[in-house]
Amino acid sequence: MTNILVCGIGGQGTVLAAKLLDQAAIHAGLSVHSAETIGMAQRGGSVTSHVRIGNDVYSPLIPFGSADMIIAFELCEAARNMCYLKKGGTVVVNNKIISPVTAVLAGKSFDEKIMIDYMKETAGKVVAVDTDRICSELGSAKVVNTILLGAALREGIAGITKEDVVEAIRLSVKPKFVELNLRALEVSKI
Repeated sequence: MTNILVCGIGGQGTVLAAKLLDQAAIHAGLSVHSAETIGMAQRGGSVTSHVRIGNDVYSPLIPFGSADMIIAFELCEAARNMCYLKKGGTVVVNNKIISPVTAVLAGKSFDEKIMIDYMKETAGKVVAVDTDRICSELGSAKVVNTILLGAALREGIAGITKEDVVEAIRLSVKPKFVELNLRALEVSKI
């Protein structure tokens, strides 16, 4: 069984990333269960998707301490969801901080290094991805989800290959964005 938690802020593409993982698992012939907890996502709130791949899955929600991987679209959300990661698991995280409005109004800020160090205490590996740079190279900010998915794929997702993800993109992404997403999947491997 493989448990992957996808987390971020509403509007970042986390739900599509989880759906791409689901579709890739199905293409690979694997059993998959997933669920989203989206709360106030439309207002920039937290979005969390649980993806569980394997035959012995009886609930779509990942228990605390058992995620093999966290794919995080934002550093604060990654830190907030570390309770799901198993000891030695992998975190693939966008190195971007999106400060909550309440923190900005209170004059508080977050330190990237402190958050990454915190993640390293539990994770076996933390991969910070500069999605802003890659999006700039591609000319679109709409592919953060595919960039992070490509980075996660590079770290290894049991039973899922690049070809499975390519097929998932072809089936799940609007036709006018397929080529852009395929390029993002490739570029994310640099």
